This record gives sequence, structure tokens and C-alpha cells, in this order.
Amino acid sequence: MQTDNKFFEDLSKVATSALGTIAGVGREVEENARRRAREFVAGHDAIDRDEFEAVKATAAAAREAVELLKAEVAALRAEIAAAKPVAKAARAEKA
Repeated sequence: MQTDNKFFEDLSKVATSALGTIAGVGREVEENARRRAREFVAGHDAIDRDEFEAVKATAAAAREAVELLKAEVAALRAEIAAAKPVAKAARAEKA
């Protein structure tokens, strides 16, 4: 048997209304959070992907150039080191 109880009917309506309101507040909070995140990123000089890739390529080229220069310096040092004993020997022969 079902009985018509106005109290439970009203309680059900209030609960349904409260859940709808809570869901609406949740959507509003989510929208505000997304908007603020977009504003934060836009206001902090974020770079786009193309700029990042260009800087990345420039850095890679610079690293390659540094490695080449290191190899050249090492070769020149070896050449200087090999020439020093020859120069010392030549000076010793003159004396």
C-alpha cells in the first residue's frame, strides 16, 4: 500500500532541486576555472609551438658548432704539443 505523504513528496522535490543547483554550480566553477587558466596562460608570455621548435633547432645547431670547435681546439693543441719538442730539438742543435 502506498500512502500519500506530503512531507516525503516535498522532501523529494527539495532534494531534487538542491542536486540540480549543485550540478549547476559545479558547471559554473568548471567554466570559471577554464577561463582563468586561459587568462593565466595568455598573460604570462607563453610561446607557441613554432617558436619553441625554432629555438630548439637553434640550440641543437649551437651544440653541434660547439662540438666542432672543441674538436678543432683539441687538434690544434695536439699540433702545438707535437711541434714543441721539434722546436726544442732545433734550438738545442743550434747551441
